[in-house]
Amino acid sequence: MQKNFQGLLTIHISVLLFSMSGLFGKFLHISPKLIVFGRTAFASIVLVMVLHILKIPVRYKNRKDLMGFLVMGAILAVHWVTFFYSIQISTVAIGLLSFSSYPIFVTFLEPLFFNEKLLLRDIGISLIVFSGLVLVVPEFDLSNNLTLGALWGTVSGFTFALLSILNKKYLIKYSSLTIAFYQDGIACMALMPFIGGEIFDITPYDIGMVAILGVVFTALAHTLFIQGMVRVKAQLASIITCLEPVYGILFAMVLLGEIPSIKVLGGGVIIIGGILYATYQSRANASNV
Repeated sequence: MQKNFQGLLTIHISVLLFSMSGLFGKFLHISPKLIVFGRTAFASIVLVMVLHILKIPVRYKNRKDLMGFLVMGAILAVHWVTFFYSIQISTVAIGLLSFSSYPIFVTFLEPLFFNEKLLLRDIGISLIVFSGLVLVVPEFDLSNNLTLGALWGTVSGFTFALLSILNKKYLIKYSSLTIAFYQDGIACMALMPFIGGEIFDITPYDIGMVAILGVVFTALAHTLFIQGMVRVKAQLASIITCLEPVYGILFAMVLLGEIPSIKVLGGGVIIIGGILYATYQSRANASNV
């Protein structure tokens, strides 16, 4: 019982940490690509040390896998850059909720990648989540920063869905910490050519905040989540991760004074409700196989 409680606590702490990472888009006044460059640099350094301590193999098995890691690292860079850009030009709530639309893309991408049948139920759930996303968008006007934020957040959700599907292939052969290390390290290198002279404008405050983001809210959060998964069923862990936008919005309300509108909150309830229902259905179907 105590071990299960510790596992649950660890999962919740990791999700809390992940949810707070979006706030750094407001705390930091540097470009999203510089934020992600620093985040991935610090995270990859810490992750390689964690892998060494836990004696988890780091070396890739073949060149084909390395090419896969290169592609996933580039996708991760795009995912996080669009995520932070979404938050910077709009609000934490809009950024998190529009990103949370990724299950829609997973629904339609998975059958393409794994030659699976697209179920009518999954299409229905996707339409429900999409309706919630429509509520989050204030107006369909690209001159409105809140609308642009929702658009870029949705792009972030699409790239995350793509990354999640590609991860499935490699989780059979590698630990998630090893995959995270390669993705962070490659994302960092992929962004390096686009940083330019921006690196010389960064302040000690920025460096400190980016270090905290990379070490605590990325590497530590990922490590805690993996440790918690040892003692908690995957079904329960996946449900807890659905709380990430809820935690993030609450933190934004307390720390930034960002109060979402009733319309945004309504859209959030629909999006999160749809995700929770889809999670429950997928696990129920898996248990009946």
